Amino acid sequence: MDGRERSCNGERVHETVREAYGKIASGGGSCCGAKGCCGSPAPTELAGRLGYGADELAGLPDGANLGLSCGNPAALAALREGEVVLDLGSGAGFDVFIAARRVGARGRVIGVDMTAEMLAKARRNAAAFRRQTGLDNVEFRLGEIEHLPVADSSVDVVLSNCVINLSPDKPQVWREIARALKRGGRVAVSDLALLKPLPEAVKASVEALVGCVAGAVLAGETAAMARQAGLVDVRLESKPEAIEAMSHWNDPQYAAIAEGLPAGAKLCDYVTSLYISARKP
Repeated sequence: MDGRERSCNGERVHETVREAYGKIASGGGSCCGAKGCCGSPAPTELAGRLGYGADELAGLPDGANLGLSCGNPAALAALREGEVVLDLGSGAGFDVFIAARRVGARGRVIGVDMTAEMLAKARRNAAAFRRQTGLDNVEFRLGEIEHLPVADSSVDVVLSNCVINLSPDKPQVWREIARALKRGGRVAVSDLALLKPLPEAVKASVEALVGCVAGAVLAGETAAMARQAGLVDVRLESKPEAIEAMSHWNDPQYAAIAEGLPAGAKLCDYVTSLYISARKP
């Protein structure tokens, strides 16, 4: 495959993701909603299962939590007051607002998302967040995570929650993370990783792509990409309970993925939720 073909394939992935997540932002593309449906847990219940505390979930703007998480990267990051934080694929602002309360008025949190509908929703939520908290320390920027709209060595912490798997060029994402971080800066990512290769039927599924599954790579590949980007102290922690919870959802997206698995197989046989931490030397 030459460079032009890779570029075309990458743009097709971006367009698929933009369309799907644009529908989710508009309330028309996901089974999950403020109260949950189709047998799926409500986003607040799901977040609790994934490690978010009641204090983190209290007082968030309505609609910030769209139930798209696979872990709690802000907890992994151990954020400190005054830090500058960058959230990759920030969606409606869920992790941005949680991080913003932790870094306080002297800190700042920047969310980056490539979906215009998500960005508009996040900015509306930001206005509500300012009214509720008195904090004016968040902003949302339109951009792709392969080409982050931030200056070199400008952030203390990079967060991402179940987003890097959607990228068609993951090594470039990790290079961008390293570029954006200050010396000594930290990475805290929650994402999906493969325990073994997926069946071809699942890899070809649009539902699997939008659910982060088709784009997942083996955990060792993720660690290698982070190190090749120049990051050190790369640590991986598997959280299989998150995938086990997904297996009990009745969301049509996950039902479609399950149809592509061999008889008797479960999603958690192939995929795990992975916490990834690292730092820039």
